Amino acid sequence: MAKKVLVVDDEKLIVKGIRFSLEQDGMEVECAYDGEEALRLATENQYDMILLDIMLPKMDGFEVCQQIRGFSDVPIVMLTAKGDDMDKILGLDYGADDYITKPFNILEVKARIKAIMRRTAGSKPKEENAKVIESGDLKLDCESRRLFILGKEINLTAKEFDLLELLVTNPNKVYSRENLLNIVWGYEYPGDVRTVDVHVRRLREKIEKNPSEPKYVHTKWGVGYYYQG
Repeated sequence: MAKKVLVVDDEKLIVKGIRFSLEQDGMEVECAYDGEEALRLATENQYDMILLDIMLPKMDGFEVCQQIRGFSDVPIVMLTAKGDDMDKILGLDYGADDYITKPFNILEVKARIKAIMRRTAGSKPKEENAKVIESGDLKLDCESRRLFILGKEINLTAKEFDLLELLVTNPNKVYSRENLLNIVWGYEYPGDVRTVDVHVRRLREKIEKNPSEPKYVHTKWGVGYYYQG
C-alpha cells in the first residue's frame, strides 16, 4: 500500500513542490494550508507521516502537533524557517519526531521521510515476538505498544514508547545519550543528544508522580539514563 502523507504549509508553492516530489515516489499526499484544516484532516484520516510548518494561520504548528499527540503517535516532522535551536527543541517538546529548517532541499526532505518511515516500521514488533513486560506498577504491552501504570493507560508517542521499551527491557543498564540517540533514532538521525533529554523529560512528566524525583527512569550523572522498576 502507498504511504499516505499530510503536508501542511500556508505557502502553496512549497506544498505543490513537496506534493509533486512525493507523488513521484509513489506516495499518496493530502494538503492543508492552515492549522485548523490540518487538525481536522489528522482527526478524520490515518497518515504514515505529517509534514507540519510552524508558522500557520488560525493555529500554529506547535499547537496542532500538541493536539494531534492527544490521539495519535503518527510521525510528525516540523518545517521551520527559523534557524534558532530553541525553536527546534520546542518543536520536539510538543511531540514532534524531527524538524527540517527552510530553505530545504527536497531530496533531503524525502530522505528524512523515508528514514523515519523505516524506523517506525522497524519499531513495530513482529507477532511472534509480541510480549507484555510487567515491572512493579508498570505494564508495557509491546504488541499493541500501550503502557499502563497502576492499570491506567498512559498515552506515549512512538519515540517515547521506543525509549521506554529499550530501558525497561534492560533494567539497571545505563545508556549514554549518544547510545540512545543511535539506537532509538538511528545512526542517520541528524539531531543531537538534546533530543534525548527532551524526550526523557517528556516521558518523566507522563509516567512519574514527581518527575524531579523519578521512580522509573533515572539519571546517572555524567553517564546517561537507566530504568529501575
